[in-house]
Amino acid sequence: QVQLVESGGGLVQAGGSLRLSCTASGSIVSINAMAWYRQGPGNQRELVASITHDGRTTYIDSVKGRFTISRDNAKNTVYLQMNSLKPEDTAVYYCNADINTWRGLRLATNTYWGQGTQVTVSS
Repeated sequence: QVQLVESGGGLVQAGGSLRLSCTASGSIVSINAMAWYRQGPGNQRELVASITHDGRTTYIDSVKGRFTISRDNAKNTVYLQMNSLKPEDTAVYYCNADINTWRGLRLATNTYWGQGTQVTVSS
């Protein structure tokens, strides 16, 4: 059984910073890409940032220069450092990972989600 557990959300004033963490646990062989999504009030879930196993990153335009995604492969953990936060960054943030596990003698890759952590930015 694989689990993703997020932490680090909260309430912050505009211009402030937060750091989100997400740790994967369970019978993990390896982790491919990891990512952060968010879903604001009345909005669809959107991809905020992603990072490959070897550290290549992508960001949506609205967070470039403000957010930084990173990972510690030894700890099965992905981070999202969020600076210069804006009220429009208010959302539930979800961790996502493509994780390899053994299914009998076969290596299987599945996508897992965390439970979400609330980020609220006040103006």
